[in-house]
Amino acid sequence: MGPILAIIFGIIVVAVLVANVKIVPQAQVYVLERLGAYYTTWEKGIHFKIPIIDKIAKKISLKEQVMDFAPQPVITKDNVTMQIDTIVFYQVTDAKLYTYGVDRPILAIESLTATTLRNIIGDMELDHTLTSRDIINSKITASLDQATDKWGIKVNRVELKNIVPPREIQDAMEKQMKAERERREAILKAEGEKRSKVLMAEGNKESQILTAEAEKQAAILRAEAVKEQKIREAQGEAEAIEMINRATADALRLLNEAAPTEAVLTLKAYEALIKAADGKATKLIIPSNIQGMVGLAASLKEIVGEK
Repeated sequence: MGPILAIIFGIIVVAVLVANVKIVPQAQVYVLERLGAYYTTWEKGIHFKIPIIDKIAKKISLKEQVMDFAPQPVITKDNVTMQIDTIVFYQVTDAKLYTYGVDRPILAIESLTATTLRNIIGDMELDHTLTSRDIINSKITASLDQATDKWGIKVNRVELKNIVPPREIQDAMEKQMKAERERREAILKAEGEKRSKVLMAEGNKESQILTAEAEKQAAILRAEAVKEQKIREAQGEAEAIEMINRATADALRLLNEAAPTEAVLTLKAYEALIKAADGKATKLIIPSNIQGMVGLAASLKEIVGEK
């Protein structure tokens, strides 16, 4: 019987020891109380708790956490009641203060957020409230961070999630926004039409410029063509005259080289006279040396006719 009791006792001791070995995970801390009073804060790693004497009072996450609070009614400076819901991003920085500084810290933060929001919005008019979210967020964050510091909590930022004004104000705002959209649409349409007209005018101007430039180039080309034609005609006439002169010179050179007799020269002169007589001239100037030959030819023609 004794050995069995010893085994049972040993099992109980081992179970108790194992049950009191605690492992704290990353990004968490455990607040430990000894005999009902705060003793220490366990960080990540393995720890041993004394049975009965020690007690884990609270397990706390050190990660940044988010609280989404329900909409709160607030009144602006110009007596307009709105519903505003907020989101608070916070982080525990001191586990002891967080455990013993305030009871139900989340509820405390929510109540403090609502009170701070009412104080800030109460000093602002409706239009300013709707257009100053960043300012409101900064003011609430600074106020909450200072108030929660003694609770071991750091408020990183506060965001206004929704701002819901009364129905009649929403309708007025929607009408105003619609009118603004229509005004912008009209302005954009007018600017578009103006821009279109400008582009069309610029296009017509460019077209006229191009047409005038094309006509100018065509006239220049025509003038150059006429000029080129006249130059070529002049060059052709000059070349023809030169060829005639060269042929005449060659003929004279050949005649001189042949050493013609007086009778041959007289005969050539007579041929030239005949060619001249076939032309359109009304008067002929006959050299004196061939006038006798002309008279002689006339006399021979008469004698042959009589016979």
